Amino acid sequence: MLEENLVQIAGVIDAAEAQMLRQCGVRYLGFPLRLPVHREDLSEEEAAAIIKSLASPVFGVLITYLDEASEIAGFCRALGAQIVQLHGDIDRDELKRLKTIDPNLAVIKSLVIGTRDDRVLENMVGDLSPFVDAFITDTFDPKTGASGATGKTHDWRVSRRLVELANRPVILAGGLTPENVKQAILEVQPAGVDSHTGVEDSNGRKSGEKVRKFLAEANAGFQMINAK
Repeated sequence: MLEENLVQIAGVIDAAEAQMLRQCGVRYLGFPLRLPVHREDLSEEEAAAIIKSLASPVFGVLITYLDEASEIAGFCRALGAQIVQLHGDIDRDELKRLKTIDPNLAVIKSLVIGTRDDRVLENMVGDLSPFVDAFITDTFDPKTGASGATGKTHDWRVSRRLVELANRPVILAGGLTPENVKQAILEVQPAGVDSHTGVEDSNGRKSGEKVRKFLAEANAGFQMINAK
């Protein structure tokens, strides 16, 4: 379900945008819902309709800050989501319980750079690995309190260290754009990348041109690190 060198575009706002992303070749569409800071891009009912319309190899990814296993599993079932990206401070035991409740659910856990000491993030990698399928690094914005969708990069050396330590795939997010994604891949060597605001126009909608360029630059970066 989680392919190598994956590219996720998050913040889908409606069915037309989802269709455009699919036509560009995006296979992972992110839907941020039940958020503590940002406003949702669309309703849960709209998200469910889009996610349930998708067929492999295209997947809808629930992005949420929920931290209770049964609520997460139930929400995923309601949406038809087979992949969930958890950005909240979920307890290790809840992650373990989530895997018990729904063993087929692919779980991605965030490691948000700037929210805590880097060594704490390193310890989280080892502690949580048995109960997740992948990690995603992202950026904390102290001005807004947002953990992700900040449009800001972080110190890629921290993400690179987490990639080296993890025995699970690590996806890189945080301020990635068509202009910097290839360099980010070369420096961090992640298993995948994610963009949200970095491929949007000023009107808040995803730009087909920016998405296609992002995909091309990301694929070029992945080809370069895979050739080593």
